[in-house]
Amino acid sequence: MTESKELKFEEINESFTTKEAIDEAKRCLNCKNPLCVKGCPIEHDIPGFIHQLSMGNIGNALEIINEKSNLPAICGRVCPHEKQCEGHCILNNKGNRIRVGKLERFIADFDGDMSLIREKIAPKNRGKVAVIGSGPAGLTVAGDLARIGFNVVIYEGEQELGGVLMFGIPQYRLPKDVVKREIDKIAALGVTFITHCMVGKDITVDEMFDRGFDAVFIGTGTAIPKSLSIPGSDFIGVVQSSYFLRMVNLYQNGSLDRKEVPFRVNDVVYIIGAGNVAMDAARTAIRMGAKSVSVVYHQTEAEMPALKTEYVEAVDEGVQFLWNSSIQELIGKRKKVSEIRILTPEGEQTLPADVVLLAIGSRPANRIVSTTEGIEVSDTGYVITKERPYGMTTKRGIFAGGDVVHTPQTVVLAMKEAKQVAKGIAQFVDAKKLLEE
Repeated sequence: MTESKELKFEEINESFTTKEAIDEAKRCLNCKNPLCVKGCPIEHDIPGFIHQLSMGNIGNALEIINEKSNLPAICGRVCPHEKQCEGHCILNNKGNRIRVGKLERFIADFDGDMSLIREKIAPKNRGKVAVIGSGPAGLTVAGDLARIGFNVVIYEGEQELGGVLMFGIPQYRLPKDVVKREIDKIAALGVTFITHCMVGKDITVDEMFDRGFDAVFIGTGTAIPKSLSIPGSDFIGVVQSSYFLRMVNLYQNGSLDRKEVPFRVNDVVYIIGAGNVAMDAARTAIRMGAKSVSVVYHQTEAEMPALKTEYVEAVDEGVQFLWNSSIQELIGKRKKVSEIRILTPEGEQTLPADVVLLAIGSRPANRIVSTTEGIEVSDTGYVITKERPYGMTTKRGIFAGGDVVHTPQTVVLAMKEAKQVAKGIAQFVDAKKLLEE
C-alpha cells in the first residue's frame, strides 16, 4: 500500500472558511415560502439558521439547527442535498443554489472546534427508555428524549458507537472523528452508552423491562445483506459491499491488519448494483489500490438509485460503468473467483475478475424479534409499527424506527422517522405514568 493511496482517504470536500460561509449565507433570498424547507425531510428552518449565520451569529444558528437535528455535522456531509433542500432552492433554476449542506456543516464544525457553550440539560425525571442501536435512528431518538427529560440508555452490540455512520460510510465522505464528536454531544445531553452488549444474546428486551425501562426503541437497521442467486456466488472473492466497507473502516482505525481486508492491491474488481453503497464500495476500492473497478447495473444510467454527484465523482476517479448489463455466472479456480460472465448490450462477455462486491440491498436481522414474543414482522422481515402511538410495534411499550421498519434509506430519512417515534414514545410513557399514578 503506497502512501499516495492512503492519502486519498482524507475528506474530499473542503469546508467553507468563516468569510466564505458568511458570504454564501448572504446570498440567501430569505423567501416568503421557502421551498428548501419543503425539500428537507425534517423541515429544518433553513432560512432561519442561514440568516443568523449571515449576521455572524453562529451560536444562534446552531440553536435553530438543534431544534430539528441531533447530527448536523453528519447531515451536512452525507445528506443527498441535491435531491432535497438544495434541489428545491429557487436559485437552483439558475444553477446557483445556496450550499445549504455546506453551511450546516460549517456551523456544526465551528461549534465542535470552538466548544461553544452546551445547552442546558433537562432533569431526567420523566421516564426511562432503552435504545437498541447507535446508528442515526438510535442517536436521534436518544437525543430528542434526553432533551425533554428522559433517562436514556443506548445498547450497542459493537465495541464502537455509530453503527452505519462509523462502519458503513467511507472516511473520505464522513471522517470518523466527526462521528465521535456528534456522539459526544449526545452523551453531553445525559445519554448513557453500553457497548459490546448484543440485545437478544447478552440481554433480552423482556429483561430490559424487568430493569425498570418504561419503553424500548429498536433502531438496529438492516444487518443482513441480500445474496446473489447465480452459479459461483459462493466462491472466495465474492464479498458483500457492506462487509468490505466495514473491514476497510476497521483497518483504517487500527483494529484490523491490512491482510484481513478481503482485497489486494491491483485486484480487478466488479461491483453488482448502482446505489450509494455501490458508489462507496467502488470509490473505496480505487483508494485501496484496485487495478480497475467496474460497476455492473441491469438498467440505464438514468435509472440508477445513486446520487448523480456520487456517480460523477466515481467516474472522475476512474470507476467504469456497464449499463443494461447483468451477471450470468461467476467462474472460479480452486473455489476462488477468477472470471465473470456478463450479458451486455453488445453480447455476452467473459472477463477476468479478482473480487466481486455485492451491493444489492439488505434486510433486518431477526435476533431481537426471535427473542421477544409479540413483535410482528412483514413477509420480508421488517418490523410492523402503528400510527398511534407513532412507531409502537405490536407489543406494548416496544417501538421501532429507521431501516428496521422500512427498506434502507438515507441518514436524514432515518432521522425523520426517529423524531416522530420519539414523540410517540414520550406520549406513551407520559400516559403510562399517569395511569400508574
